[in-house]
Amino acid sequence: MQQIEGGTMKKFILAAFLILGLLASGCGGAPTEKKADEKLTVVVSFNAMKEFTQAVGGDAIHVVSLIPEGTEPHGFSPTADQMKTLHNAKLLIVHGLGMEPWAQKIAETSGNPNLIVVEASKGVTPIPLEEEDEDNHGAEEKEHHHHGPYDPHAWLSLTAAQIEVQNIADALSQADPVHKETYKKNAASYKKQLQSLYQEYQPRFEKIDHKDFVAGHAAFGYLCRDFGLHMDSIESVFAEGEPSAKQMARLLDYCRARGIKTIFTESEVSPKTSETLAREIGAKTVPIYTMETSENGKGYLERMKENLAHIEESLR
Repeated sequence: MQQIEGGTMKKFILAAFLILGLLASGCGGAPTEKKADEKLTVVVSFNAMKEFTQAVGGDAIHVVSLIPEGTEPHGFSPTADQMKTLHNAKLLIVHGLGMEPWAQKIAETSGNPNLIVVEASKGVTPIPLEEEDEDNHGAEEKEHHHHGPYDPHAWLSLTAAQIEVQNIADALSQADPVHKETYKKNAASYKKQLQSLYQEYQPRFEKIDHKDFVAGHAAFGYLCRDFGLHMDSIESVFAEGEPSAKQMARLLDYCRARGIKTIFTESEVSPKTSETLAREIGAKTVPIYTMETSENGKGYLERMKENLAHIEESLR
């Protein structure tokens, strides 16, 4: 056997260490496998998905929000640093129905071949974007082109939310079967609370003759479907601009004809137009939650109950 010279031996040992280092780091930074004692890392798009996922996953998972607080999910574009949050994640949980049109693309460019995109709204019956009148026609077609054909706000429905929670539980169970029973139990508990709130308010709204309310933007179509209500709004489904003079005139007529005394405002939409409309008809403005961001330290169930109580009060 030929001997290896001292300098050659040093080079050989150095090369061996370099190879071992590459193997230990996953050959250049590829995502590593989850160890038995590590929590499942789950990236979510926006607040409602975060709350549903945390309710199901509990202490068994580590949840990371992709979209910063106060950022509108519809037109979100991730930075390089935000993309890094996907590198070692097993799941990317998004809502779907056009809410995050960028989701599949960023998953494909994340550098994580094991990342699974989960659409929480799968199985929810979607509400098509309707052409309500001639003045709204252009806005609706523009929204259809950029965002898809459906209203994405299904998480604001207590019945649809139960479907979404179950989809999240199924995805967590598949990704982390060790904690399957935990996810199943937590999902059942949260769904029970959602159903209880629905059952509390369904007969109350049923007894009210007046069913119409006005919101800052058209985010509550699925909630209306739950309870047989009707919503008009200052801005459209995707809150992409203030109404024209013609739209405002129509809204004034709508409010006066129906005796609207409350205009609901949201943190994602400027309140100026809502306040102007309220002054014109002698109404008050009341905040309402869309759950797109966290607000006032309150969870989904608490805020949804406040929403329903405020809507009920406005209809009486």
